[in-house]
Formats: sequence, structure tokens, C-alpha cells
Amino acid sequence: MRSQRSPGAVVVLGLTTFICAFHTTTAIDIPLEVEQLPTITAQSPSSLIAFPFDESFPMTCEAKGNPEPEFRWMKNGQEFDPFLDPRLMKEENSGTFVIPNNGNLTEYQGTYRCYASNKLGTAISKEIEFIVPHVPKFPKETLDPVVVEEGQPFTLKCEPPKGIPPLQIYWMTINLQHIEQDERVSMGLNGDLYFSHAVEKDSRRDYCCFAAFPRIRTIVQKTAMSVIVKTKKSDMSPETANAILDRRPSLLTPSGVRSETQLVKGEDLKLECIAEGFPTPQVEWVKIGHELPIKAKLESHGKLLIVPRVEQEDSGKYMCKAKNALGEAIHYFTVTVEEPPEWVFEPESQLRMIGSEVLIKCSASGTPQPTITWRVNGVPLQEAPAANRKVFGDTITLHNAQASDSAVYQCEASNRHGSLLSNANIMIMDLPPMILTKEGRDYSAIEGKGVIMHCKVFSSPPSTITWSRDDSSESVEGPRFAVHDNGSLEIYSVEKDDTGQYTCYAKNTEGSSAIDAMLYVKDPTRIAVAPEDLKILIGTTAQLSCLAEYDKSFSNDFELLWEKDDMEIALNYTENSRYFVEDGILQIINVSHRDQGVYTCVARTPVDQAIASALLMVLDVPDAPENLVLSEHKSKSVKLKWIPGDDHNSSTTEFIIEYEESQWEPGNWKELLRVPGNHGSAILKLHGHVDYRFRLSAVNAVGRGPRSEPTERYKTPPSAPDKNPENIKIEGHLPHEMDINWEPLLPIEHNGPGLEYKVSYRRQDLEEDWKEHIVKRHSFVVKNTPTFVPYEIKIQARNHQGWGPEPKIVTGYSGEDFPSAAPDDVAVEVMNSSMVKVSWMRVHKDKLHGHLGGYRINWWRLRSLADSKKSHGEKHTLMFPGDRNHATVPGITPFSEYSLIVMTFNGRGNGPGSHPVNFKTPEGVPEKNPVFRVTDVQKHTVSLVWAPPLEPNGILTGYFLEYQLINDTEEVGPLQTVDISNPDTTKWILRDLEPVSKYKFYLRSCTTVGCGPVVSEECTTTLEGSKSASPSPPSTPKSPVTKPTRSTIGLASIHGGISTQGWFIGLMCAIALLTLIVLIACFVNRNKGGKYSVKEKEDLHPDVESQGMNDDTFCEYSDNDEKPLKGSQHSLSREIKAGDSGDSLVDYGDEDAQFNEDGSFIGEYAGRKEKRVSAEIKATIQTPA
Repeated sequence: MRSQRSPGAVVVLGLTTFICAFHTTTAIDIPLEVEQLPTITAQSPSSLIAFPFDESFPMTCEAKGNPEPEFRWMKNGQEFDPFLDPRLMKEENSGTFVIPNNGNLTEYQGTYRCYASNKLGTAISKEIEFIVPHVPKFPKETLDPVVVEEGQPFTLKCEPPKGIPPLQIYWMTINLQHIEQDERVSMGLNGDLYFSHAVEKDSRRDYCCFAAFPRIRTIVQKTAMSVIVKTKKSDMSPETANAILDRRPSLLTPSGVRSETQLVKGEDLKLECIAEGFPTPQVEWVKIGHELPIKAKLESHGKLLIVPRVEQEDSGKYMCKAKNALGEAIHYFTVTVEEPPEWVFEPESQLRMIGSEVLIKCSASGTPQPTITWRVNGVPLQEAPAANRKVFGDTITLHNAQASDSAVYQCEASNRHGSLLSNANIMIMDLPPMILTKEGRDYSAIEGKGVIMHCKVFSSPPSTITWSRDDSSESVEGPRFAVHDNGSLEIYSVEKDDTGQYTCYAKNTEGSSAIDAMLYVKDPTRIAVAPEDLKILIGTTAQLSCLAEYDKSFSNDFELLWEKDDMEIALNYTENSRYFVEDGILQIINVSHRDQGVYTCVARTPVDQAIASALLMVLDVPDAPENLVLSEHKSKSVKLKWIPGDDHNSSTTEFIIEYEESQWEPGNWKELLRVPGNHGSAILKLHGHVDYRFRLSAVNAVGRGPRSEPTERYKTPPSAPDKNPENIKIEGHLPHEMDINWEPLLPIEHNGPGLEYKVSYRRQDLEEDWKEHIVKRHSFVVKNTPTFVPYEIKIQARNHQGWGPEPKIVTGYSGEDFPSAAPDDVAVEVMNSSMVKVSWMRVHKDKLHGHLGGYRINWWRLRSLADSKKSHGEKHTLMFPGDRNHATVPGITPFSEYSLIVMTFNGRGNGPGSHPVNFKTPEGVPEKNPVFRVTDVQKHTVSLVWAPPLEPNGILTGYFLEYQLINDTEEVGPLQTVDISNPDTTKWILRDLEPVSKYKFYLRSCTTVGCGPVVSEECTTTLEGSKSASPSPPSTPKSPVTKPTRSTIGLASIHGGISTQGWFIGLMCAIALLTLIVLIACFVNRNKGGKYSVKEKEDLHPDVESQGMNDDTFCEYSDNDEKPLKGSQHSLSREIKAGDSGDSLVDYGDEDAQFNEDGSFIGEYAGRKEKRVSAEIKATIQTPA
């Protein structure tokens, strides 16, 4: 018995626990090691049908027992030995045999019963009926035509053959067309076809009854029947011809007034009343004394009442009433619901002690009441008498039962609807405890969880079972321990201290037995790092992490598995595998939509497991929308509906609708509209006379999805244009013309054939009518216009359907002409040595003859103030856009005389120049010296030679020379200075220098304003005895200091004395003389033909007709060489590199530079034609001693 426990109570589990020797089931669980009666374990169903399409038919009979049972069969009450028939297939140690479907099966038809016997008794099976169905056939017969007068009832008999139910009957024609059934024509439950009255259309020769037997897959057809309906066409008047006489109803089926129906509980009750009469009678149903069952239903136009799955309460009297205007017909049905046998008390198998009283009870219910038949070991009870056995009603008693009374008792309950059979094994025995659980079994339990240790015992009488621990005689006890009825010990919420050896002890009056078991308590398995929900882009690699902790004793038995949607993921690690697991991380390569789902990490040991799950969502562009439908078709619009595709876990943000038309650009899809992602339809605005079709794509955060299938085409009717041309431009390239250009309508915007444009224009400053012209192109030239007068213009589109909307009026001007006046009162203010400010009086607008573009300043250098000879310099130009009266001109050469003119310009070109204004600039600092060389290097002295600056920018006052020791270290020596006050000096000797030391020299030219940019040179003094050294290469002030090497010094020593040789001095003098002659020839050639008066005249009176300008050239500056102007003070000091030219600032050309509105310089310019300088300098000036 189960010990009763309450919360907090301590129960000693050494209390007696019994195993029941008999159970409430029909079988007792006796181990096969114990001698026992046979028990049927498997048998065939009570009805076995030999369907012709089955290959074989097993007759099953299996049983268990000790000793092992032997089998025998009875057929139709006679012994039947399957082993005597070689056609039957048998199995060893089994009662089953198989009847093959390879011949005549009729001889095997009958009722079979299996007997399983051993020395203790016999068990029997239920009766098994083997049915061999015959192929149903309609008899071959010749049927006379059914002749019936119009209006009379008649019946066509089917009389289907017998066969395996269910039976299905159909009435059809030869062409397998169903005979139409209605209130007048209907088929009865017996298959006959009833006509309540005949009409002329009933005449036909092919009424066929088909009987279908679906279980044997057979359909048979009865011979076709003919029906001839005789019409009443006789000598009657036309009014009465073909008339059917009314008559009251009568029943075609069932016959009589009353009938009885019996059926079994659970079957469907079907009652029918088919009546004849004219007009066709209507049928009503009632249950006398009761309402019709709720589940009842009417079919066949009310003629058939069906009550499905009848119960006892559905019994009673039912009535059908067929009636028409002339009367009614009634039939009563007495319905009786009977039942097959059902057990009230099924006999139970029992295990009892020797000498006990045994009661075997068997009772059953049913309608009619079942008959109870008792057998013992398969033999009727009366044929096997026993002195201690009595029968009292439904109970058998065994007094002082002995082991010899062990037997199988059979109880069979039968009525006409079926039978029940039960085998009850009655075992009478005394047996000491037999522990069926294996000795020394190990159990592992998880701390905090429960564990059950088994101790299955079989004995008679029942045993007392106790559990103890670690060889202790004390029974385990406490609220966490419980011994169950089957002997198992359960420990709740296991603790580490529960580890140890446990003993199960079983004892009864016949003896005792015990087994040991070992319990180990393990640490629980848990997920330390669980996978997290993940959203992953399709085609990428997903990673799910899972780390688990578990008892280290399971190191060889622990496994970490992954499941997807509760199905384990197979990891085969082949090249095609997309799943990889390493260090608890599941990698899914090339993620696809089918990878979406719930992934579960399973950490499993032999005794427990822990799981953690994560949802993997695959992100992708949306699927293409589906089911695109066009509706609400209108001339300029249509409604498009669609069903969005799967958004693949990223909400659709918008839909992109595209169109394609078949006339202008067939096959070219263009975007038409975008709608929000929560819409499923859109109104599309369309153009006229276009054959459209549409498609759709969806966009989400991942990107744009594929396009849908296109819709069917929709062609809009032609209509007048919806719009007029845009971007109208009015230009005047010639003084007496006005060019009108516009952006033409797109082909799709034509809205129909025959597109034209109406150009209308009129003077804005005069009251005059519109002048109109119709053109097909998108430009028009108005000729013979006054110069630069305002016009109003409008352009309207039209096609064959009509005019577009009223156009907008735009204003423009006719062609421009050159300005006819120059600015007056031009004045120049010198701001510094390189910049002047120019002012003037504005030109009157009437003299502009166009839109004012701005003002243009041309200037050129007349001479340097250091040289009295004039040399007309190159002309420079700056343009200043807008209406202004002053500007600033930068980049002027200091200490020079200049001439300057100002002119205005418009879209046509430049106007005449103003009277020239001359001005002079003050002194500035000189340019850097073009030549600076070391010519002689001794142990303590260095000779330096230089050339004066090409542009002194003033009166040269002298030179500023600096030098310092630089050597091979990072540190440099102090800077020494020499102030050379004679401007004619071009050579200098530095003395008292350190031998074999590297020096750097710096030279600048000076005026009264200051000194110019520096030029530098390096060299190394020589060893003792050296005559001279080669100078270092020239460098700029920013050149890095280079440390000389020993080989460099040595090389200087070897060649140091060349410069003192006579032949070398003579050679250098010849080269210098030759260079001087070449320079003089170049200078004469350059000035030959340079007539200043002509050049000056050209600047004073420019050819305005040849100076056409473009609007885009405003605020530009350039000169002949297009060299950039440096805007900083450093660039104005004019560092000259080798190869640069050295003339004035700019040329005479009309090239432009850009300035701000206030005249400040915003562009760059260049144009210095630097004079070439010989690399050799005459050093005629003696240096100081």
C-alpha cells in the first residue's frame, strides 16, 4: 500500500508495502520466469474478408506462457491442422498461418478459433470468420418495356445482387448521365426508381441501374430498361388534350399502414415514404409523442428521414404523411434500437494463494439480453466438473483453491448482434519473493532533482518491501523519501549527501530476497551562455553561441546538440553542408529563407539536459507583389490593386510603380509613382492615347525587391494636352531678331496625334495685338524687331483633340547691340606700389543697348621709371560684372608708368574705350637675383658672384649678404652679415673662414623701400694647399642642409686649382664675349618693328565690332602666356625661376580675370615675359680688399 504523507510529517518508510497479486485488468503481470497459464496476445479481427486484390490473408494467433504454449485450430467446430495443408504458410513457435491468394479460396471459407495450451491450461481466441466474397452480378435477362399512361405512377426495379457492404446504387443512362431526381422522381432505399406520375419526357430506352461495391472495387450494371409513356391525345378537345387528372396521394413504399424497424445502437436510422398522386404530394414527418430528434435531417426532397447514430432514446413511433390538395396518405413506423453485448463486469485474471477463496464474476448487457457461456481451458464448464467449484448466477466460486485449480476460464456473452469473449487466468500458487530488478545497478541523479530506484518484486503472498542505506539496518525515512506500491524508492530534491549504496529487502511467508543499488549525485547541467535572437541578412553567415556547464564525470558522455524547430540538425561536415559547430558556436553558411526558425541548443548528459532557444529571422528584400488588378478605368486614371509579397521580416516602406508604353519606348520601364508601404492600391494619373501596362516592386530596409508580373494593357483614349511647354528661353543673338526656344513636350505628354505649338508674342511697352504662329518644332525666330525692347511671349500646345490649358506669359527682350558710349571721368588712385583704384562715371542705360554685363579695364606698362626709354608693355584686362563705378586693379609693377582705359560691355560685346589715363607707381622691393654663384673656394676664402635683379622695382641701393657655418651637425653657426652699399657691385670675397667647413650664403637686393627675396648658395672650404673648389649646386632658402661626405671634399681638393690656370681663364672670357653678342642681337630683334604709337592708338580705340563676348566670360583675367598671378605679397615680389619670363604684368589681350563687386581681386593672372639672362656675368667691379 502507498504510505500516506502530509506536509511536514516524517514518515518511516520501513512500513510494509505490498504488491497486489491480482489487478483490475484482464491480465496480470507475471514474469515469464514463473510458470503461468497461456495468454492470447494477438489475434485476427472477428471478420476477415478475402478481397481479390490482396496477396494473402493472415490468420493471426499469438500467445505467451510458461511453459511455452502450443497451438491448435478449430474450423466450423472441427479440428483444423494448418500443417497438413502445404499451401498454407506457417511460422515456428506461433499459431499464425497465412492463406495465399493463389487459387480457389472458397474451401477456406468458415469460422475459425485458435487454442493456445500448456500443462497449466488453455486460452482461446474469439471466433474468426473468413469470408470469401463472390463477384456480384445482375442476372442476364430480357426486360419488356414499361408502358404507362401519362399521369400514372410507375416503378423501375433495380434488385441489386448481394455483395460485401456498403452498397451504392446509381441510376444513369447508357452515356453515364445521371437520371435527374426531384419531388416527382426519386430512388428508394432498396434501389428502385419511383415516379409519382408519368410525363411524356419519361419515355426513353436507356434507364440503367448501377450497383457499386467499393470494398471489392466492383461496379455492375443491370440490363437497360425502356419506358413508354402513352399520352392522352385522342378525340378530346384541345383544352382537355394532354391534361392529367388530379388524384389523392397513395404510398408507393412502404406498403401498408404500419411497419417495424430494428437497428443496432450507433447505426443510422433511415425511414422513407415515397408517394404517388397529382399534384405531386408533399411529405411530412413526426415522432408521435415527441419532437423529432435534433440531429434528424431530411433528404430526397423530404421523402427520406435520417437519424444518424441512433441511441435508445431514438426508439419509438414515427409517422410520415404524404398530402396534396385532394387528401393525404399516412404510414406508421415502430423503431426499436437494440444493442450488442457490452461488459458490465468482465472476468479478471487473478493470482491467489493456496487455500484461498476465489470469485470469478462475468456479466454483460445488451438488447436482447446476452447469453453467458462459461468454459474452462476451452472446454464447456459442465464437461470439466470440479468438486470445489460452484456457479451462482454470474459468479463462479472456488473453495479452498489448490495449485491444481489453476486454469483459464472463458466467459462469452452473445446475442444476435454479436458476442464478447474474455479469458481470465486464475493462478493458485505460493512463491517466495523474486526480485526482478538487476542486482548492483548504478543510478545517477541531479542535485535538486528527483530520482527513482527500482525494486520490482513478484511473490505470492505479496511481499513486504523496505529500503536501507550503506549496510544500515535502519530504513530510510524522511519527507524526501517514498516507497511506491511497485517497490520503487523515490527520493525528492536529491542532495549531495544522498550519494551512497541502497538496499531493497523483500520478505513474505515463503522467504525473503534483497538487492543493492548505488546512487551518485551529479551537478546539474545548465546553459551558461544562451543563444540570442538574431536577425540576419540572406546569403550571409549566421552565428549562434551556446556554452554549457555540466558535471565533469560526464566528460565522455556529454553532448551539445542543435535543433531547428524541434528537429535535430544533422552535422555531416561535407562540402555541401551549411551547418558547422565549433566550440559551441553554430554557424549557418549562406543563410536562406528555409533557415528561419527557432534554434534550440540542447546540452545533454546521460541523466539530464538543459535547453535554450533563439529565434533566427532571415531578412531579405520583399517578394514581388501579386495579383495586380486594374479597376476604375477612366480616361486619365486607373486604379491599381495588389497583394503585397512576403516582407521577410523587414516592413515594406514603399512600393514603386513603373509603367511601360508600347508606342514611343516599348520595353523601357519608367517609374510612375511611389506609395507608402502600408497601401495596397493606388490611383495612377495617366496621359491620353497611351497603351500602358504596369508593374510593381516593394522596398524595405534591406533593399528593393523583384518586380511583379506586369498587368494587362490599358490604352487611354486620346485627349487634349494637359500642359504647355516649359523652360521658355528668349535670346537675341542679332540686334534685330528675337530667338524663342522652349523645352518640347515629351512624346507621352502629347495625349494624342497631331501635336503643334502656338507661339504668341507682342511688345510689352506698346498697346498692340498678339501675333501668332503655329509651329511643329520647339523654336521660333521673330525677325525685324527693334533693338533690345521687352516682349510678352506665351506658347500653347494643341493636338487633334484640342488645345492645352491657357499658357503663362513670360517676358523677354529682343536682340542686343554693342554699347555706344564709354565711361566718363575716369580717375586712378595709386594705393601702393602694386595696386591702384580706378573710378568712372556710369554709362547711361540708353547707351547700353542691352543688359549691362559690367565694366572692363585695360591697362599696359609704358616704361620703368628707372629707365627713361619707353617700351610699350603687354596689355592686361580685368572684367568687373554688374553696375558699378569703381574697381581695384592689383598686380601692378612698382616704379613704373602705366596707361589705362575703361569700357562697358553687354551680352553683345564691348563698348568703346574711355580716354586713356596715365599714372605712375612708387618704388618697391627688388626681385631676387637671377644668378648667385660661388666662383672660387680656398682654405679661408670664398669668392661670390651675382647678377643684379631683372626688375629692381626702384633705384637699387645695394645688396645684403649673409653667411653661416652649417657643417655636418644639426646645429648651425651664427649668422654673419655684410652690407654692400654699392649697387654696381656683383662680386665679393669672404675671408677668415674655417678650413674644410661647409658654409651657406644668402643674398638680397635692396632699394630705399627694402630688400627683396633671398637667394642662397652652399660650398665647402678646402684643405691646406688646395687652390679652389667647385661650388655646391644652387638651392632655395627652403632647401634642406646637406651634409658633405669625405669623398666630396676629396674631389673638391683634386679639381680646386683649375680656375687659376691660364687656359681656363681664356676659355671663360671667350664664352662670355660670345654670350654678350647673342644677347645684344636678341634685344635688337625684339624691339625691331615695335611701334609704340600704333600700339597706343589700338588701345585708345578698340575695334568694338570684333570684340564679341559671351555671358560666361564675366570676371575673368588672362594674358598671352596664361600664367597664374600670385595674390600674396610674396608672389608680388616676383620670385623668378629658371625659364620664367620677366616683362610687365600683363599683355594687351582681351582675356579676363575675376573680381568681387568692390573691385578686389578674386582670380589669378600672369603674363610676365621675363627677359632671358645669361648664366655668365661680367665681374668688372672690384671687391673691397
